[in-house]
Amino acid sequence: MKILKWTGISVASILFLMFIIPILFPGTISQQVKLFANKHLAGKLDYKKTHLTFFRHFPSLTVSVDDLILNGSKPFQQDTLLAAKEVSVGINLKNLIFNREVKIDEIYVTDAYANVFVNTKGEANYNVYISKPSTTPKDSNEKGASIKLDLIKFRNCHIRYNDHAARVLVDAKGLNYTGKGGLSEDIFDLKTNLDIDKVDFSLNRIYYAKQKTLHADLITRINTNALTFVLRKNELRINNLPLKFTGDLSILKDGYDLNINAASEKTTIRDMISVLPPQYLDWAKDTKIEGNSDLFFSLKGKFSEPKKLKPRLIAKLVVENGFVSSGKAPVPMNNLNMDLNVDLPSLDTEQLALDLKKLSFDLGPNNNFRAVVKTKGLNEMQIKADVKGAVNLQTLDQALGLKDIDIRGLIDTNIKADGIFSLEKKLFPITNGYINLKNGWLKTKYYPNPIQNISMAAHVNNTDGTFKSLGVQLNPFQFDFEGNPVFVNADLQNFEDLLYKVKAKGVLNVGRIYKVFAKKGLDISGLIMADLSLNGRQSYATTGQYSKLDNRGTLVLKDIKATTEYLPKSFYIKEGNFQFENEKMWFRKFFATYGKSDFALNGYLLNTINYFIERKGTLHGKFVLNSNYILIDEFMALKNGDNTDKSIEVEYAKAENPKSNGVVIVPKNLDVALEANAKKVEFKGLGLNHLKGSASVNKGEVYLKNTSFDIIGSRMNIDARYQDESPLTANYDVALKVQDFNVERAYKEIDMVREMATAAKNVKGIVSLDYKLKGDFDKNMSPIYPSLEGGGIVNLRDVEVKNLKMLSVIGNDIGANAFNNPDMKGVTIETFIKNNLIHVDKFTFKVSILRPSISGTTSFNGLLDLRVRVGLPPGGWIGFPVVVTGTHDKPKIKIFSKTGQGIADALYNKKSNKVIREERRAEKKTRRQQRKDKEAQEKKAENAEKQIGKDLKEK
Repeated sequence: MKILKWTGISVASILFLMFIIPILFPGTISQQVKLFANKHLAGKLDYKKTHLTFFRHFPSLTVSVDDLILNGSKPFQQDTLLAAKEVSVGINLKNLIFNREVKIDEIYVTDAYANVFVNTKGEANYNVYISKPSTTPKDSNEKGASIKLDLIKFRNCHIRYNDHAARVLVDAKGLNYTGKGGLSEDIFDLKTNLDIDKVDFSLNRIYYAKQKTLHADLITRINTNALTFVLRKNELRINNLPLKFTGDLSILKDGYDLNINAASEKTTIRDMISVLPPQYLDWAKDTKIEGNSDLFFSLKGKFSEPKKLKPRLIAKLVVENGFVSSGKAPVPMNNLNMDLNVDLPSLDTEQLALDLKKLSFDLGPNNNFRAVVKTKGLNEMQIKADVKGAVNLQTLDQALGLKDIDIRGLIDTNIKADGIFSLEKKLFPITNGYINLKNGWLKTKYYPNPIQNISMAAHVNNTDGTFKSLGVQLNPFQFDFEGNPVFVNADLQNFEDLLYKVKAKGVLNVGRIYKVFAKKGLDISGLIMADLSLNGRQSYATTGQYSKLDNRGTLVLKDIKATTEYLPKSFYIKEGNFQFENEKMWFRKFFATYGKSDFALNGYLLNTINYFIERKGTLHGKFVLNSNYILIDEFMALKNGDNTDKSIEVEYAKAENPKSNGVVIVPKNLDVALEANAKKVEFKGLGLNHLKGSASVNKGEVYLKNTSFDIIGSRMNIDARYQDESPLTANYDVALKVQDFNVERAYKEIDMVREMATAAKNVKGIVSLDYKLKGDFDKNMSPIYPSLEGGGIVNLRDVEVKNLKMLSVIGNDIGANAFNNPDMKGVTIETFIKNNLIHVDKFTFKVSILRPSISGTTSFNGLLDLRVRVGLPPGGWIGFPVVVTGTHDKPKIKIFSKTGQGIADALYNKKSNKVIREERRAEKKTRRQQRKDKEAQEKKAENAEKQIGKDLKEK
């Protein structure tokens, strides 16, 4: 009874404490948690409610935060790093009761989404924890520090790790994680249990895992002083495939240091197949699969984007005694064996080494395949290959039990190659081999009709390892599709100076071909009709021996949709009639649209065959372009569109700058001249009408020459050059002339006029302009004003200038109201722009009987540092000085003074396209210092003139 009594008292006391402690200490805990967050978190923390209770994670006393949102570290302060329905931290009771201090030793996260991101510059959003200065000696690898806990629990979380610098994506949904151990120590063993319902993993946008389940039991030794993880006992299961990991991982300030080894030994082929994409798993369920497999890989070295370091990947896959057979297969796939080794130093594909020591299988007597392939390098690839086999594709189809595709035909191949393949050095392995296909047939579930009567006889021969002895014969390649036969015959010899004979004829319904393969993301329709005969030698075109060429025939395209990786929308070729005449491919009738823009082309491309032969070929051509409407905004790389096949640079730039439109990216392999005639060209709301002139595209640059157009009622003539630097930046040069320009209308309708010439809002009338500028565009294709350099002349032909504050203030101080409406007709103003400052040369105008002149400096931000001389009658020979400082809106004047206050120019970095410092007021200087500065400038100019004279004499 006593035991029961004391047990009851103890339970009651515990329950009493569990209720009373949250009441006694809520202020202390809430205050100290907030202090901890403010002191240790660099990212903004927000939440709705807090709770102090024993009952959410019994028996721990926890502070729980509901609907928590934590933003990332710089430069991702506006982006969410962590959003969670509940985040709870466990409190150490001993420290709370006796020391009235909060020690957090447990953390619980429920229903959370963590978005971990590293941009292309290597900047990460997760550096939100501000650690204390370390008292231990600084590690040579500059390793960071970690939050210390004794227990971590994640329940039903979604974690997305997207590293643009490493081009890695990991997306884990339904993640449940428990980590525990001596986390309060500097070095401890973390025991981890991890389950993920669906995980995706991709590298360079290639998915190596898609919607895989994952289970892991890990023991990891962690050094918090250096953020080092030592993998001691780590067992991982991806679907049915077990993996064991050993090694270590260290997180550096600028990357990672990796030494990881993994193995899946003595498993089955079925286990290995379980990691294939989900669409193949249903096939595996209904197929008998036997055999053994082993997988090994290691990843060792440092990854650092700033230091351009990447680790080495080594992998090995072995498959032995494989057997695959579907229920209806008359003959199984038997004796499936593979031994593949991969070596990728520094994750550099140029150093990639593949060693396929064996790949073989049998499909009954006289129906087998064998391959041995060894390569090293990419652009200059060492190759040794021996591939031989004769396979009945229908038997293969039945053995594998393929459900969505029906293939038939007899394929026979025998190829041996040994040597170096290099387009740059014109090397090709010594090769002799063929691949033949007879009575081919292909049908899928996506389209009711098959591609049939497929036949191909291809032979490759090379005797000395050079392009000169390389020969390829394709005689023939043909097929029938929906009653339309297509055939291609080709005989190609001496790839050093290609001798070609090619015939192609047929009608291809492109849209229906794409339906056969159910290609997602593409909406292609239309026809390609070809009747071509191409005969000649590559050098005949490059040396101008066009009479020796015999290229003729036609190619017709109708309703074809085409995309390029640098444009957001698709081109629709409504009609394209092409005619081949020796060296030229004529565009006899070509009409295409791109979004709202339309293009009609007439002209030719030169040496198109060489373009496809040369590794870095350039298309040359000359065209007349006619258009009713061109909207340049649609071509900006980051605009929204229907193109799903964008370059990785464009994709990442859009992800990192979601509100930006980017710049227009120009193809680098074009050398094309255009005589352009467009009724209307529009750019960011500015309309250019009746554009005519010469345009050219060459090596990624666009040039306009002798080009004119109507803009706000005036005819403007320009010469210009444009070049993109990335999807987010571009540079340009422009020289423009315009007569009879309505300055009031220009101020209202052109953003650049309002921003560059703020004083123009007080001007009405007609001006003429002759100006040259160069500068950069930003990520929305707007001018970066501190990048501008150039100058020119503005002629105020017939203008009114009323109530310009700078002049009105002068008039008020000297008692001359006429300054409110000065006579500036016929005045010419010459200016020079650099570093966000506009330098104005001296010009003179009339104010009643006075002859004022103005010179000095103003800035795009409105700062003034001008010198005014007010000339008195008669003739203005005698006058007095006035200095104008302040801003356009609040000018300040000093009469009878020559001492102004200079403007320090802006600093702009052309490489990074960043404004380092905006312009600002310079420090005031004494007259003596100004005199010294002037003398130094004059001396510098004198030395420069002497150097120019010296250089001219030397020439």
